Amino acid sequence: MNVAVVGVGAVGSAVAELADEHGHTVTALVDSSGAAVDSGGLDVTATLDRKNETGAVGDADPDRLDAVAHDVLVEATPTTLGDAQPGFGHVEAALERDRNVVLANKGPVAERYGDVRALAAESEGEVRFEATVGGAIPVLSTIEDVGPAQITAVRGVLNGTANFILSRMAAEGLAYEHVLAEAQDLGVAETDPSFDVEGTDAALKCVIVANVLADGREYTLADATVEGIRDLPTGALELAAETNRTIRLVGEVQNGAVRVAPRLVPENGAMAVTGTQNIVQFETRHAGSLYHSGRGAGGPETASAIFADINRLDG
Repeated sequence: MNVAVVGVGAVGSAVAELADEHGHTVTALVDSSGAAVDSGGLDVTATLDRKNETGAVGDADPDRLDAVAHDVLVEATPTTLGDAQPGFGHVEAALERDRNVVLANKGPVAERYGDVRALAAESEGEVRFEATVGGAIPVLSTIEDVGPAQITAVRGVLNGTANFILSRMAAEGLAYEHVLAEAQDLGVAETDPSFDVEGTDAALKCVIVANVLADGREYTLADATVEGIRDLPTGALELAAETNRTIRLVGEVQNGAVRVAPRLVPENGAMAVTGTQNIVQFETRHAGSLYHSGRGAGGPETASAIFADINRLDG
């Protein structure tokens, strides 16, 4: 397939770099400073080198994207809340032109899911968004395969930054601020870690899961009950350890409710993943509990979910 990528950060760059390996051609790369377009296929290495050197992928007008041959638009701009712009606008424009869309950006399907589904219903294009939940972990495709009606609950550790901080606090008895600074030095946490440590990122993922599971109801972040880890004292982890438990930031979708909060979990249990690992548990009506664990973020990891979606479109 011919692929156009909007948003050339870690995820968008990884998609561009790995496209040829997956049998696809990148015909456009668009960032906030400009665009590089070639219906015959871009020289991805040269284009990304240019971005590293100048801060922009190219001098072309981003509006030229509409005229460039592509079968699927990969939307990998940063997640925004509320009106979910500019990501939603990119989705809208692509679907109005009957093109397929694969999302890494959570905003459109966490904040405007009903609008996205309505646009898709009127389009010959399709929208897929595996990469919005759990990075490389096949969360949404598992729901699709098992059947939403057969799943009674989904819960998991869905943010690597928060999990790194909590597992380090528990293992070393270190204070939150100390471990946060360490995570920032390692590049695990952003300079402004609020999105991760306040539970917003995990909540958006749970909202997307709720939308996929829901029968007619639309969820947004406003429907989620969210508590982060910023104010969690080291003593809470020490007390948990006395009863062979630990604390993880757990997101849950069950009985129409979406919740994210620090929870006590058995220290040797499935939910006690360490470092930046994520894990998701699916409670099913007839197959018991199913688990998937892996890297929930990262450029190549998230790109793998994007290519899985592209392959589903191709199929």
